[in-house]
Amino acid sequence: MVVVHGNIVNVDTGMKVKRGFSMRIGELSRRTGVNAHQLRYYEAQGLLEADRGANGYRAYGEDAVLRVRQIRHLLGAGLSSEDIAYLLPCAVGEAPELFGCPELLAAMRSRLRRLDDQMARIAQSREALADYIDAAERTGAETYPPFDAANLEPVPA
Repeated sequence: MVVVHGNIVNVDTGMKVKRGFSMRIGELSRRTGVNAHQLRYYEAQGLLEADRGANGYRAYGEDAVLRVRQIRHLLGAGLSSEDIAYLLPCAVGEAPELFGCPELLAAMRSRLRRLDDQMARIAQSREALADYIDAAERTGAETYPPFDAANLEPVPA
């Protein structure tokens, strides 16, 4: 005898099994192009939900394909898994589209400020390095002391 209660199916054995969780991790990996190790990481970070069968194997619902694609897009935007966990409840569609509540917008603006700060530091480092290269090129090789006599170790790039 089978009795259905919402999303739970009560089978003869008395065991409760969630409906809709039929895809194993290998299939989810194939369908999304994301390796199983990363999928397990997403699950550990609370980004992806899996059910466990009686055999202990992970089982994912059809919605996991969309969820993984959303995660990949958000990671591509430079968001951390912590940021993504916060944003996912507001995500709709594969791209995804995010609905902007004040907390969500504050989190995204904070991440954008951090990226802007990192970019400014990188730009400053690049400018300083370019200045050193220009100065070295203007000075000319004949004014430098011979390195082989100085017993110096080469600097790794």
